[in-house]
Amino acid sequence: MTRSKPPVHVVGSGPNGLTAAVQLARAGREVHVYEAALTPGGGARTSELLEPGTLHDVCSAIHPLAVASAAFRELSLQDQGVLWLYPDVEVAHVLDGGRAGVLRRSVEDTARGLGADGPTWRRLFEPLVRSGFDLVDGLLSPLTLPPRHPLQLARYGASGLRPATWYARRFDSDLASGLFAGLAAHSMLPLNAPITTGYALMLGMLGHLVGWPVPEGGSQRITDALVSLLEASGGAVECGRRIDSLAELPRGATVLLDVTPRQLVDLAGERLPRRYDRRLRRYRHGAGVFKLDYLLTDPIPWAAPEARLAGTVHVGGSFAEVARAERAVAEGRHPEHPFVLVTEPTRLDPKRSTTGRSVAWAYSHVPNGSTVDMTDAIEAQIERFAPGFRDVIIGRHTMGPAALQSYNANYIGGDIGAGAGDLRQFVARPTFAVHPWRTPLDGVYLCSAATPPGAGVHGMCGWHAARTAVRDGR
Repeated sequence: MTRSKPPVHVVGSGPNGLTAAVQLARAGREVHVYEAALTPGGGARTSELLEPGTLHDVCSAIHPLAVASAAFRELSLQDQGVLWLYPDVEVAHVLDGGRAGVLRRSVEDTARGLGADGPTWRRLFEPLVRSGFDLVDGLLSPLTLPPRHPLQLARYGASGLRPATWYARRFDSDLASGLFAGLAAHSMLPLNAPITTGYALMLGMLGHLVGWPVPEGGSQRITDALVSLLEASGGAVECGRRIDSLAELPRGATVLLDVTPRQLVDLAGERLPRRYDRRLRRYRHGAGVFKLDYLLTDPIPWAAPEARLAGTVHVGGSFAEVARAERAVAEGRHPEHPFVLVTEPTRLDPKRSTTGRSVAWAYSHVPNGSTVDMTDAIEAQIERFAPGFRDVIIGRHTMGPAALQSYNANYIGGDIGAGAGDLRQFVARPTFAVHPWRTPLDGVYLCSAATPPGAGVHGMCGWHAARTAVRDGR
């Protein structure tokens, strides 16, 4: 292949860095990716954390955005061996009394299970699902001018910009309002904050449109597929190579950085203009997470039968309880009864354990940089809705915010979203700009989740950064 332009150097091999690398390699550029860790993948890696032959997703596990994103649809990850496994129930939000609010792939089936709130759920989600990928593509390309599919976006924004507490008043039962609270709490914001309804609408719509699947063999399969595509186009990934300064990279090269604004400041040193440097230093990181990986003798004994069929289980009780827990985190406190996200991939993918054991993954939100051990609080919450849970635990692996940041430098203070996802930083991520992926340094671009459209395994931040570099003639 003839290459006439300077090489491209990508720092960081998360889904965004790899997606950017693939795009530029396919455009005919010589691409080299540097990864400080010994394996590529960032937040999409799978490891034997507790025993040989048993695979745990170290960070991300459930992937509606990976199935839906334009970047990954274009790259056809399925052709690279990614096999999506779908649960019978996308999401179950467990409640006391062995009950659960349930999101199924069908809007109609979901509405039927929500009783008197079914018509409200149907009116809310049917128009979004009919908008389909037009709406998804518009939301994951938020700064495209003119906007993609403006009517669908306007309809979504009319409700999506509101707090979840505002919209939840439309529901009469704790089945529907609890389910809505769990979806909104993925924002890692207090539920009375603007835009939290938007998170619930997006994630609920994705559950109906594409489902919440897991990749067979773990999230590492997504990374492996991206690396395979990169190598097929002549690119390469070098692991165990940390880049501490932009001065380590050749002058004149195009550089894409899958890093946070704080890391960009450190990498650039005195090269950044003062005004841009100050803006990056004002960038805010959100709540952290406390994560547990479990090895179990048997599947989690959920009291609600629907939870035993679910790919993802939200644990937190009523809307008021979830809102109280998330407000405590936002105020710098540790909730006694945290909102917990749980998935048990071996229910769908038993080959992840060669010993026949069950694998589970759980985390709760905590204040950024927390040093508090949340193990007991998390397990008490799960035990509340799954009596006997503690009896099936035979191993656990714990990662608090410091361990998560050590594992992935982008997770500052345990913030797996690479920055608070509130309304301000949805618009100005990392700064307010028409092309926020472009930095003031010639040929240097930011492609991490600290740029639009933000957190999630979707590759769109890298996709937009690469396209910006191509348009710049880089």
